[in-house]
Amino acid sequence: MKTGKIIKVSGPLVVAEGMDEANIYDVCKVGQNGLIGEIIEMRGDKASIQVYEETSGVGPGDPVVTTGEPLSVELGPGLIESMFDGIQRPLDAFMEAAQSNFLKKGISVPSLNRIKKWKFNPTVKVGDEVVAGDVIGTVQETAVVLQKIMVPIGIFGNIKEIKDGEFTVTETICVVETTNGDREVTLMQKWPVRKGRPYASKMNPVEPMLTGQRVIDTFFPVAKGGAAAIPGPFGAGKTVTQHQIAKWGDAEIVVYVGCGERGNEMTDVLNEFPELIDPKTGESLMKRTVLIANTSNMPVAAREASIYTGITIAEYFRDMGYSVSIMADSTSRWAEALREMSGRLEEMPGDEGYPAYLGSRIAEYYERAGLVECLGNDNRIGSITAIGAVSPPGGDISEPVSQSTLRIVKVFWGLDANLAYQRHFPAINWLSSYSLYADTVDKWMNKNVHEDFGSLRLEAMTLLQEEASLQEIVRLVGVDSLSEKDRLKLDVAKSIREDYLQQNSFNEVDTYTSLNKQYKMLKLIMEYKRKAQIALEAGVYLNDILSLEDLKDRIARSKYIHENDLDKIDQISADLKAAIDELINKGGVAND
Repeated sequence: MKTGKIIKVSGPLVVAEGMDEANIYDVCKVGQNGLIGEIIEMRGDKASIQVYEETSGVGPGDPVVTTGEPLSVELGPGLIESMFDGIQRPLDAFMEAAQSNFLKKGISVPSLNRIKKWKFNPTVKVGDEVVAGDVIGTVQETAVVLQKIMVPIGIFGNIKEIKDGEFTVTETICVVETTNGDREVTLMQKWPVRKGRPYASKMNPVEPMLTGQRVIDTFFPVAKGGAAAIPGPFGAGKTVTQHQIAKWGDAEIVVYVGCGERGNEMTDVLNEFPELIDPKTGESLMKRTVLIANTSNMPVAAREASIYTGITIAEYFRDMGYSVSIMADSTSRWAEALREMSGRLEEMPGDEGYPAYLGSRIAEYYERAGLVECLGNDNRIGSITAIGAVSPPGGDISEPVSQSTLRIVKVFWGLDANLAYQRHFPAINWLSSYSLYADTVDKWMNKNVHEDFGSLRLEAMTLLQEEASLQEIVRLVGVDSLSEKDRLKLDVAKSIREDYLQQNSFNEVDTYTSLNKQYKMLKLIMEYKRKAQIALEAGVYLNDILSLEDLKDRIARSKYIHENDLDKIDQISADLKAAIDELINKGGVAND
């Protein structure tokens, strides 16, 4: 360890001299209380350290001790159901140690519980040859998550000793005989947060991550292993949309990072997730969730670390072969922390004061998402789907954080303040949003849901775009100037918007829609369009078609049909066909 001396304190930035033996990104203990910090710049023997705790009371002359290790996270049993701060301190253990509901300076608590014992079941035997990433045993962490204990990176050889029983995370469970001597393996391993965990190969994602949200799954899907952004102004529903994806997305592990957001939003997550029953497992949603809370009143520098802490934990579960989704709410607050530290370092500012390396930092984060073949000999496939909220000031997505994000991600769910004011939720604008996975996912949908799913989606999307053009004409010369065919298009597009895209996350039936139900609902609306067009061509007046109020109301209420009663949607379709056939027959008689 090398000891230096503080010569300058500027908020969360501390400059110390006599640090010529330290390295960039080393973790330091700062001041008399040993506050945790990280070296972010070296100039000669002077180190600039960003401190992850409140620096009041720290002054020139105070000591700085470097640990010689980078900022790392502890990976092992005990992660699931836990809530950590931005540098992986467990908040419940922190509260007990501090005997306070508030963060106190200089308190050190281990990230993973050192006392609790976990039942380890070995899956290898003495003499087996293993390489980095091989699974040597399992721990049933929760009722839902079976944690696979893997050989740490950099270790390969033959199993010399393997134990069975209950162990703490620091006790030796296995000894691997390597060319450089025996290496002990515990349930826990450490990994530096700024370095992506290695994998065998990266693949193109093809399977959608289903969320149960119709506007996402049908129109703007994200693939498992993909990256998506949700930019939008205050009050447009970013957080609720992310909550919905975290609750209902078909990822096996959820990592939720609250980065610089209000404390009450994390409180909502803490209150809701334990009560929510996961439809796939029948257990509480918290049984497969890791929470990282770095709220707006916590030290600003820790926001920068929280994103990396979250993605490193996600990579650990990915390496086990799980599909993981990571929610970052919001990357704008993370970028603000970068800007503050950059300003204090007196670096040359880029657009709007953000550092010139903003784009590369955002890219580094999203590039750690992906569908990969994991290390090891058993051909595990794991994925990380990264979904980041962006909070542009005033909803202006031309600002640097939004633009840097959009250059990286392949899915853009653009939230619209006007839709939110109209109480249309999710307020995802169907004209400005896009998904570059749509064509790939269409092939998957056609194969796994119905062969005409892709063509239905395309037809509905085209109709919504045509509606936008027709609305311009209506504003100029009124709806009466349109042909009956165009007025029908407006009516069907309104049905798509209000009956399909609009979804109530607080209604126990409408909050989640299976793919089968999504297909049947969209098919019903497009069936209405086709039947009505045939009727118009047969001479039926549009007003007669629009007067089928009861049937249209049943179409609108199909979203509230329970997943077990989807035959009712087929019945509505049959009744619709019969009613329009009757109109055609009457029209035919009248025309004769």
